[in-house]
Amino acid sequence: MSALKFCANISWLFTELPEFSQRAQAAARAGFQAVEAAWLYDSDPGELRSVAERTGLEVALINTPPGDLKNGDLGLGAVPGREQDFRQGLDQAVQYAKILNCKRIHLMAGRVPTGTARPAIAVEMEATFVQNLKYAADILAKVIQNLTLQSFKSHEAVEVAECAPDSRHLFLPPPVQDVYHWQIMDGNLTQNLQKYFPLIGHVQVAQVPDRHEPDSPGEVNFLYLFNLLEKLGYQGYVGCEYKPAGSTEAGLGWVRKYWEGKK
Repeated sequence: MSALKFCANISWLFTELPEFSQRAQAAARAGFQAVEAAWLYDSDPGELRSVAERTGLEVALINTPPGDLKNGDLGLGAVPGREQDFRQGLDQAVQYAKILNCKRIHLMAGRVPTGTARPAIAVEMEATFVQNLKYAADILAKVIQNLTLQSFKSHEAVEVAECAPDSRHLFLPPPVQDVYHWQIMDGNLTQNLQKYFPLIGHVQVAQVPDRHEPDSPGEVNFLYLFNLLEKLGYQGYVGCEYKPAGSTEAGLGWVRKYWEGKK
């Protein structure tokens, strides 16, 4: 069985340092071979690329822009009436991905609009998501980048993606991608991992319920899950998207123990 590959999410880890480029350097020093990031659009991608080239880091994943965080946005992919904003954000994500040589873009679906009940708008949101996926798949097919989906339950994300063309550019780790959200929304981690494994292009981890390190107290047995991923032959990255309970460095004992055990 091949050892798992971990990447540091530098929107969550090494935040003791102010710049993404500094966090990437810290991740490399800590032993990571790759990084991922949520929203880095206020930073200079050229600086991060320079660090990546100098250290040998791969930039494994970036998110599409969230929209207006101050007004409650958390992605625009499935938000009716925001299609133009979504397209502008996707264009920006593609430009950053090109500079960073990043081959995977995480499309943020977004939240139910404030003041609207989910049942009243669910069908419209799904239709919007499908429309935006079709647009994104066409754009990404031209630049050979992959798209990941999140914020739907496993079966819902698969159904949505099946409506979009050129599926070879879509990897579908909805909450499958993010074990923290997957456990909260679906549970049944073993069966879901096995069922949707052929579609998984990226995995992210954090303990439930406090979203701390995988070895912190919580609901998920990550030693078991890591072993299951190995047995299934998972070849992608496992993103460390958690809130360190203390300093980032102090909380890296779990991954260093894993690396040591694979030598």
